[in-house]
Amino acid sequence: MRIGMIGLGRMGANMTLRLLRGDHEVVAYDVRPEAVEASAREGAIAASSLEELVNELQAPRAVWLMVPAGEITEATITELSGLLSEGDVVVDGGNSRFTDSQRRAGMLAEKGIGLLDAGTSGGIWGLEEGFCLMVGGSAPDFATLEPAFATLAPPGGYAHVGVSGAGHYTKMVHNGIEYALMQAYGEGFDLLRAGELGIDVGAVAELWRHGSVVRSWLLDLAARALTTDPDLSQVKGYVEDSGEGRWTVEQAIDSAIPAPTIALALFQRFASRREDAFADRLIAALRREFGGHGVREPGP
Repeated sequence: MRIGMIGLGRMGANMTLRLLRGDHEVVAYDVRPEAVEASAREGAIAASSLEELVNELQAPRAVWLMVPAGEITEATITELSGLLSEGDVVVDGGNSRFTDSQRRAGMLAEKGIGLLDAGTSGGIWGLEEGFCLMVGGSAPDFATLEPAFATLAPPGGYAHVGVSGAGHYTKMVHNGIEYALMQAYGEGFDLLRAGELGIDVGAVAELWRHGSVVRSWLLDLAARALTTDPDLSQVKGYVEDSGEGRWTVEQAIDSAIPAPTIALALFQRFASRREDAFADRLIAALRREFGGHGVREPGP
């Protein structure tokens, strides 16, 4: 099939290439001309604007977005709504909030245009390993795009998970779980390293990959990172959050579902960004005030 791809960053460019390798035709657009040129060298049809991309597609058209969640996605879908026709389908493969996807689906439906929200996991490894796709939206629209899903995903790696918003909701929870898993690995390996027993942390990571109940792809990546840089001296312990962890915790609150592990993993990311935080200084001062405990003086 022929599909338009909007957004040629690390994910979008690799998805374009995987589609091309699967004998699909891809019309590629990005605000960066050099990104479009790179995809064109791989066999994509270059487009210099959204209008040109739409004109290169045959009705019913299929357009896939891999752009940052928020204002850029909103503006792109709004512009596409004036360019596409009844029966066309838009796929939002970014990390949009599920409530935004529900609203956008309603807006496009008024013009007879479908919207599939496709939560996408796989990162930079997706080109070779395949992308896991969690798709929300109408069943007929899902069937229309299924040839592309089957090419992008590994065997068993895509599914229609529900109505509009369900794909991004599923991806949101997926990322919340990911936060907690990474936090557990970080704490566990920190404990191994802190002991005075001479444990080779990288060797343990490699060991646990074989037969252990804690083995996973994240553990594979941890072993790889520790092999490359055993002390992780080239990495600063400052951990960003993409937003989906926050949304997961907010949804847990709204649903009155206890999710303390995911919530704590999110808060630990906030803690990673603070040096000599006021809260920690106050705790030290309180221990001094009530118990006469010693405190450390500020450095130079």
